[in-house]
Amino acid sequence: MAAARITINYLPLGSILDRYLSGGFLRLFMTSLAIITALYVTVDFFDRIGTLLESGVPILTVARYFFYKAPLLISRVIGFATLFATLFSLGMLSRSHEITAIRSSGISVQRLALPLLILAFIICVMTFVWNETLVPIFSHNAQTIYTTEIKNKQQQSVYGARDIWIRGEASFINVDNFDSRSNTLEHVTVFLLNRDFSLRAVIEIPQAQWTGAGWKTSEGTEWDVSADGKMTKKDVNATLPITETPAELKLLARDTDEFTYFDLQKQIADMRSKGIDTTAYEVDLQIKLAFPFISPLMVLLAIPFALKRRLSGNFSLSFGVAMLIGFGYWVLAAFCISLGHGGAIPSWIAAWIPNAIFSLIGLYFFTEEE
Repeated sequence: MAAARITINYLPLGSILDRYLSGGFLRLFMTSLAIITALYVTVDFFDRIGTLLESGVPILTVARYFFYKAPLLISRVIGFATLFATLFSLGMLSRSHEITAIRSSGISVQRLALPLLILAFIICVMTFVWNETLVPIFSHNAQTIYTTEIKNKQQQSVYGARDIWIRGEASFINVDNFDSRSNTLEHVTVFLLNRDFSLRAVIEIPQAQWTGAGWKTSEGTEWDVSADGKMTKKDVNATLPITETPAELKLLARDTDEFTYFDLQKQIADMRSKGIDTTAYEVDLQIKLAFPFISPLMVLLAIPFALKRRLSGNFSLSFGVAMLIGFGYWVLAAFCISLGHGGAIPSWIAAWIPNAIFSLIGLYFFTEEE
């Protein structure tokens, strides 16, 4: 007589099976995260090795730089780690026929995947908190080390790409915004000083564009300050007394990774009040919300390929599928972000359309009947 088949109609959350699946996933997630982060650091190290050797900085400085940069690198590879962990953990279960045994007892693919999806959403929340706490502080310290100790540039920027202060010859220059994409200085104010450091004149320049040989300015307004404090206005074709090139200013500019979501919101509001175009920064603001959702998205995409498409423990095939999914997502994301920065599409579409497209693909395969 054939053995009776055991069917499980209801499996409570937190069961032994859930803990077993979660434990295997978390072990592989931590291992994948460590390996991918180490590879990322190695690639970044060799990408900068020429600069590091030319600067002659001690090993300790290099170690400090990569230590402070590590949280940002970890944040960038979390999505890949969840993707690999899902494919390999389920692949190992398929290879040992444990998935077959679980499915034969009546447990659906959706119920089987539930603990992994819950863990992915927990990772999503933790990624956002990670990006809002450690990443901005550590990224700023890493940039400071790279600028002042490795590149030997004076840290002249007070607020990064916005509200930059530069000391010139007998003058101070304030730049409301440096657009590193178009190499343009916006709303430049030059404070000319006397020998006793009293104010001699103020020059306001709406915009300055880098030509390759120097900064080309638009017509400006000069306010001459007399000894009795009176100011006289006149239009001038001013020469901008800035010797720094865009490449040097980029070293001083704070990247959006150095801002929290709420700090970047304040910066955008301040820039708007000054009439500065904030299109690119609005895209970056939306990315701060969209990026953490990569983890549940990658799990949603990986589960159908690991279970329904029967990778059956083939690790080379799992690796290939993971690379294909990850590469496809990042190509689409980079394309949409580029369009958003250029103003071709709204900021929220640029940030969220890759998540939306891959979510629909994942949901289609996830809910498809075998």
